[in-house]
Amino acid sequence: MDERTQKNPHARSYWRWSKQDFFPEESFQSFSSYKNALSQTCPRLKDRIFYRSTDANELVELRKESENNMKKCLTWWDLMWLCFGSVVGSGIFVITGQEAHDHAGPAIVLSYGVSGVSALLSAFCYTEFSVEIPVAGGSFSFLRIELGDFIAFIAAGNILLEAIVGAAGLGRSWSSYFASMIKNDPDFLRIPVNSLAKGFNLLDPLAVVVLLIANGIAVSSTRKSSILNWLSSIVSSVVILFIIVVGFLHAKTSNLVPYFPYGAGGVFQAAAVVYWSYTGFDMVATMAEETKNPSRDIPVGLVGSMFMITVVYCLMALALTMMQKYTQIDRNAAYSVAFSQIGLKWAKYVVSICALKGMTTSLLVGSLGQARYMTQIARSHMIPPWFALIHPKTGTPINATLLVTLTSAVAAFFSSLDVLSSVFSFSTLCIFMLMGVALLVRRYYVRDSTPKNSLAKFLACLFVIIGGCIGGTAVWISNSSRWIGYAVAAVVWFLGTLGMALLPKQRGPKVWGVPLVPWIPSLSIGMNIFLIGSLGAEAFWRFFICAAVMLVYYLFIGVHATYDVAHQNGEESKMEEAKEDANQVVL
Repeated sequence: MDERTQKNPHARSYWRWSKQDFFPEESFQSFSSYKNALSQTCPRLKDRIFYRSTDANELVELRKESENNMKKCLTWWDLMWLCFGSVVGSGIFVITGQEAHDHAGPAIVLSYGVSGVSALLSAFCYTEFSVEIPVAGGSFSFLRIELGDFIAFIAAGNILLEAIVGAAGLGRSWSSYFASMIKNDPDFLRIPVNSLAKGFNLLDPLAVVVLLIANGIAVSSTRKSSILNWLSSIVSSVVILFIIVVGFLHAKTSNLVPYFPYGAGGVFQAAAVVYWSYTGFDMVATMAEETKNPSRDIPVGLVGSMFMITVVYCLMALALTMMQKYTQIDRNAAYSVAFSQIGLKWAKYVVSICALKGMTTSLLVGSLGQARYMTQIARSHMIPPWFALIHPKTGTPINATLLVTLTSAVAAFFSSLDVLSSVFSFSTLCIFMLMGVALLVRRYYVRDSTPKNSLAKFLACLFVIIGGCIGGTAVWISNSSRWIGYAVAAVVWFLGTLGMALLPKQRGPKVWGVPLVPWIPSLSIGMNIFLIGSLGAEAFWRFFICAAVMLVYYLFIGVHATYDVAHQNGEESKMEEAKEDANQVVL
């Protein structure tokens, strides 16, 4: 940022498109400077791997890149309903039918229970960080502080992937439900193109329109978006209660037999995918910068709403599988079709409208949260800082919202729901696993303070915990029925966690902390690794392809941009210290 802009941010127009706004770093000023930067890729990459940000840098310094501040306008009430609006509708109406039909059967209730516990553990980790570091970057900033710049970039790539895939999946599901209201065919409004590969051959223009409208509302005003969300979410709560009550009134216990048609493997495979139903609570963490009292509002809004949502999901899944045999459940619009088939055609429209409302608010809150993720990532220069700009009138990151909107619209136009859901779950579970690791690092390691022998013991325990989790997951993937493999993995995990529990903590929470550390974050790590392992091979391949593309971008652009910014800031800090020393000498 130049000196004139720092003195008067309004001196420059928000809508600007110069090369300097996208690539202001020294490495990109000319072809020769970029060529020189590429020759230094290895030492710069080493510098980035070991670089860790600070609380003050994420909270204070990086905000200057946005030129304008976000408006503090949210309370615990807003956060609670933002969490509800974001989570409820992002999966329960979208993939419950798909997973009950294909993988879990009536045991989909257990899948939601397993995923709910894992999500609640992750929510605890997010809450402690959000209270102490109330910044728009959410998990990206938390990981950058505790695990370093390179790990944060991996998370940033997954966050961007999650934003694109999540919004696209919701757009496709919105289209499915709307089409089912008109005609009992979820693909009724899609355009088939036989020349394209399966999974990408049903073009969906309606999904694109829905995404554009939802993101347009999000950029207008955070406060207005919040009010619209909690008003519609209250109405949605009433309809959800109706779904549960009517579902149980028309329930048949015979539909629950067999309860495990695909075995325990199907339950956990479904749990890994339906985790999508719980995603969205991390969006509350990104709203911390706009929260009036983060230390009080975030724990109440986040943890309280997640516990309530877990109970609601299990009841809704049970009502669905008792209303209709799992083999007859519609994969795309499960609830509306189920009510239609039991003779309540009018209820079909109520359920469909509720589902559409839920998915619309999920899109709205997701747009708010993902744009704030992108804002903080751009502030660090991992993506061009043009995306970090905050509009002076709306107080919202319009450029970052456009990035998420356009990319997700392209994905929604081409990709089917099953392709999107597996990639989304892998990215989300990976980030949540890293958040558990980051919390342990925050409690047991303080830079320039923790003795080397204490650090070595902590790392040894951490590797044992992760090794035990991977070992147990490997036994599960191998379809081994030998209990000794699971017992050994559980003992290894327990001993690693116990060993860490015996180590002295280097730092405690300032305001609100996760209880039972290291047990809760360690269990969170284990459950997320296990759920990742339960995903199919295709999800791994799609994820690794996306990760390879991210790494290429980082090596050619990201590493050099962040290196320049970090060292420029370091030089400026040294100059400021030198000036202060000179002033003291003069005095």
